[in-house]
Amino acid sequence: MIQKFAIAMFVLTLFQWSLETNANAICVDNYRANLRKGPGVQYQKLWEVYKYMPFKMLRRKGDWLHVQDMDGDRYWIHKKLISSAYKCAVIKKDDTNMREGPGTTYPVTSWSPVKKFFSFKILDTKGDWAYTVDETGDKAWVHLSLIWIQ
Repeated sequence: MIQKFAIAMFVLTLFQWSLETNANAICVDNYRANLRKGPGVQYQKLWEVYKYMPFKMLRRKGDWLHVQDMDGDRYWIHKKLISSAYKCAVIKKDDTNMREGPGTTYPVTSWSPVKKFFSFKILDTKGDWAYTVDETGDKAWVHLSLIWIQ
């Protein structure tokens, strides 16, 4: 009886952790979005990002979200510019190859390599590879170790 209870509690804890992790994952869902120093348009614009840029949401203040990027930098973004309905990712380093299939034996795409902070939506995964689409509709595969997923 105690063993079944312990297993049930572990599963419940894992499920709650999964929900909390996914609840903090957001993606830019607009063609472009301004990241600001504070929660409002009166604050300085620090960076402009494109569709599918992933962030970890830290907290809310009214209609503004305090977010963190893969480098740990923090910004504010308006809630109308984001979505949590899908997974998105960003390239971790410059000169990363995007491939036509899930493996290094597949050729690189004609638009490879890409730079750090190139962002996209995750369509599927196969083993250690992610199938992606960028804001222009170009699709490609990339190894999971080369991206930061939210």
